[in-house]
Amino acid sequence: MLYSYRKILEISVPILLGMLIHQLVGMTDTAFLGRVSAIDLGASALAGVFYIMIFMLAAGFGVGVQIIISRRNGEQNFEKIGNVVYQGISFLFIAALFIIAATLLFAPYILRMIISSEEVLQKTLVYLDVRIYGLLFAFPMVIFRSFFIGITQTKVLTYNAIIILGINIVLDYILIFGKFGFPEMGIAGAALASVTAECFALIFFVIYIILKMDLKQYGFLHFIIYNINILKQILRLSVWTMLQYFISMATWFLFLIAIENLGEESLAISNILRNVSAFPFMIIAALGATANTITGNLIGEGLDFEIRKSSLRIIKLTYILVMGLTIFMLAFPQMICRIYTDDLELIKNGLPAYYASFTTYISLVPGMILLSVISGAGKTKDAMYLELVSLMAYTLNVWYVVIYLRADLYICWTCEHSYNILLSILTYLYLKRNKWCCQIV
Repeated sequence: MLYSYRKILEISVPILLGMLIHQLVGMTDTAFLGRVSAIDLGASALAGVFYIMIFMLAAGFGVGVQIIISRRNGEQNFEKIGNVVYQGISFLFIAALFIIAATLLFAPYILRMIISSEEVLQKTLVYLDVRIYGLLFAFPMVIFRSFFIGITQTKVLTYNAIIILGINIVLDYILIFGKFGFPEMGIAGAALASVTAECFALIFFVIYIILKMDLKQYGFLHFIIYNINILKQILRLSVWTMLQYFISMATWFLFLIAIENLGEESLAISNILRNVSAFPFMIIAALGATANTITGNLIGEGLDFEIRKSSLRIIKLTYILVMGLTIFMLAFPQMICRIYTDDLELIKNGLPAYYASFTTYISLVPGMILLSVISGAGKTKDAMYLELVSLMAYTLNVWYVVIYLRADLYICWTCEHSYNILLSILTYLYLKRNKWCCQIV
C-alpha cells in the first residue's frame, strides 16, 4: 500500500471531521455558558482541561493499542487484533473506576491550592463532580477509535462524533437553561449533557462493530477478558505515550492556572481562545494520527523505506490546510468570537491575543507530525523524552512571561513558540540520526 496524497486524505479527513465535531461539543458548552456568566465560562475551562488532562492518560494508552493494531493490519494478522481491543477496554475501564474515585476524593484539595478565586473554584468543582463520570464511557471509546484508525477505516469516527454533538447540543440547551420542564442546572447541566452524549456514543461503537465488521476476521469471537502478555506488550509501548500526553496537558493546565492569576477576564478570554484556536490544532492532530497509523502499516508491510516520503506528504498537506483555515479565521475574528460570547467588551479586549494565538500553529506542524512518526515506529519512549525537553522549555517560558513579568495576554499566548520550534528541531535531528529506524512490536 503506497500512501498518495489522496490516500492520506481518505484516512485523515474522517479523523479530522470526528475531531471537529468533538470540538463543537466543547464549543457548544462554551457558547451556552458564555451567556450565563464569565465565571461559569472560566470555570468550565479549568474543569474541562482538568478532565482532558486525565483523559490523556487513556489517549496515550490508546496510541500503544493503535500502534500494535496498525502493525498487525499491515502484516495481515487480522485475527490477533480483537484480543488487543479486549485487553485495552478491560484495562481502561478498571482504570476509569480508580481515577473517578481518586478525583472525587482529592480534586477539591488540589484545585483549592491553585485556583485563587473562590467563585471560580466552586463552579469548577460543581462541573467536575458530574463530568468525571464520563470517563466510564470515554475511556473504552479510546480503544474503539484506535481500532478504526489502526485498520485505516476511519469513516465511522465521523458518525460517532455526530451522535455526540447532536445529543450534547440538545441536552445543553435543556439542562443549562432549564427547558421543557427540566430544572435549570447551569454549569452542572453542561457536564451532565456531555456525559450522556458519551454514553450513547459508546453504545453506537459497540452496535456498529457487531453489525458492520467481520467479527471472525478480526478475532472478536474469541473473547478473553485478561491476557497478561498482550497487556504487557501494550503497556511497553503506551506507558510512555500516557506520560507524554498527561505531562503535555498538565503544562497546558498550568498555563491556564497562571492566566487565572491575571484575572477572571483573562481566563474567560483564554477559554474562548482555547476553543477557537483548537480548530487549526485539530488539523495537525488528525494528520498526526494519520502519520502514526501509516508508519505502523508501512513497517508491517515491510515498506519502511516509504516512511520518509509519506511523512513529507503529510507535512505539506497539513501546512496547506492549516494556512487556509488560519487566513479565514484571522479575517473574521469578531464574527467567530461572537459564537462563544455576546460580551462585546470581552471580545474587544481579547482580539490582540486572538491574533497572537494563531501564529503558534504555523511553527507546530513539523514537530507534531514527526513526533507521531517516531511513535508510530514504536519509539514511544524516545518520543516522550523529546516532548518532555520541549515542554520544559515551554514551562520555563510561561513562568517567566506570565507569572514573573505578568505580561499582556497577547504576549502570554506566544509562549507556545518555544515548545513548537524546539520540538521541530529535536524530532528532525532524531530522525536524521536514526534513519527512520523502527521498533519491533
